[in-house]
Amino acid sequence: MADTTGAATPDTVAVHGDDGVRRRDFINIAAVSAAGFGGVAVLYPLISQMAPSADVLAESSTEVDVSAIEPGQAIKAVFRKQPLFVRRLTEKEIAEANAVSVSSLRDPQTLAERTKEGHQDLLVTMGVCTHLGCVPLGAAEGENKGEFGGYFCPCHGSHYDTAARIRKGPAPTNLEVPEYEFTSDTVIRVG
Repeated sequence: MADTTGAATPDTVAVHGDDGVRRRDFINIAAVSAAGFGGVAVLYPLISQMAPSADVLAESSTEVDVSAIEPGQAIKAVFRKQPLFVRRLTEKEIAEANAVSVSSLRDPQTLAERTKEGHQDLLVTMGVCTHLGCVPLGAAEGENKGEFGGYFCPCHGSHYDTAARIRKGPAPTNLEVPEYEFTSDTVIRVG
């Protein structure tokens, strides 16, 4: 005779299979696991194809030999398909940059914050105006360097000083100083 109170008896356990993991639970776990592996198998190639290719990784750093740059000269290089300005400052340009009151600047930075310790005469910046992305003048010989002797963006009239800090015009910030390091006294690696 069956127990009418609803308690499990040995007879009802054998009929209902109430021994922990049921067959339906196993099928559910197996289906979810298969769906998870299938999702990973579909998504992995889609996500991995967004990784940078070998040619992009090769351009992620640039080495520049700065030994031939004379004081007062600047050179243009290319870093990540954008212009890179490397300028060797004269003692006069360093003194002018250090004489500027940092509190008067729109984007306050000292020359020491924009250069590497022991190499205050070498300024490395991206050659892209921070207003609308134009290429400022002042890196090549004879180009207009603006009112402050640094760089001048003729598109909308942004003037940068010898430390490439914005001094006049619509540009909101200084020319960007990329990550770089000296690999020797004459070579820098940008990126």
